[in-house]
Amino acid sequence: MRVFITGASGWIGSAVVPELIGAGHQVVGLARSDASAAALTQAGAEVRRGTIDDLDALRAGAAESDGVIHLAFKHDIAFSGGFDAAADADRLAIDTFGDALAGSDRPFVIASGLLGLAPGKVATEQDGQASDPAAPHGTSGPARRLANAQATVALAERGVRSSVLRLPPTVHGDGDHGFLATIVAVAREKGVSGYIGDGANRWPAVHRSDAARLFRLALESAPAGSTLHAVSDEGVPIRAVAEVIGRHLDLPVVPVSPDDAAGHFTWLGALIGLDSPASSARTRELLGWQPVQPGLIADLEKGHYFAAPAT
Repeated sequence: MRVFITGASGWIGSAVVPELIGAGHQVVGLARSDASAAALTQAGAEVRRGTIDDLDALRAGAAESDGVIHLAFKHDIAFSGGFDAAADADRLAIDTFGDALAGSDRPFVIASGLLGLAPGKVATEQDGQASDPAAPHGTSGPARRLANAQATVALAERGVRSSVLRLPPTVHGDGDHGFLATIVAVAREKGVSGYIGDGANRWPAVHRSDAARLFRLALESAPAGSTLHAVSDEGVPIRAVAEVIGRHLDLPVVPVSPDDAAGHFTWLGALIGLDSPASSARTRELLGWQPVQPGLIADLEKGHYFAAPAT
């Protein structure tokens, strides 16, 4: 299968590309920089230059492919406060891919998120659907990105084998610079390893390699309109994460008041106190996916998150 991928040189994309190539697929990656293009070429992929704002490039990439995986999202904009703009750009890309793939029965897989999806319960693949009355609604923030995922599911009605792969906030592994690495960096800076309240709130997690394999399985065989959960650890208490960080960095492990969360954790302050466990039982049954890599705590214990930062 010839597969067009956005975000192909990112943290997850750079694992998905070799996963696909190793399974015999041809990969064409969207690259917005010379460095990204070089990384894709070195990995054995073809390169199409452009950004997710370049809708003509997206349309052409989809037209020339047997399937599309859409991983790109403007996280830099999201973190600076422009999440709505990032979600809007994502929706334009999804609509463009949907129009290009309509009536073809070709696969279209997008990445979405799990954090905060179903407060007060273990989220399942059924939560957050358009038919779910408890799903977040609105026109801003995470509800806007959830609407993008719902629109992707709905593409099944237009002859697209669409699927949404929801990712935990902790897609971990050696080289991670995301949420977990940020928590470690905050601990270094503050001189304490913190958690909110009693730290019993839980985050789901998955190793990057296991997530990459699930993206391949979704591309190859997910039924049209599927929602999938890339979850290995259903819910890891944040206090347990803080304790491992404190031990490895030789720092005290302390509670942080919810009122002080934003000051202590900066942009993570609104997220780190969320209790957001999630199940992947239906995904495992549907696609035969079984995580084989270390869980979050075991991966933290390996020590690579605590290597001295470059100076």
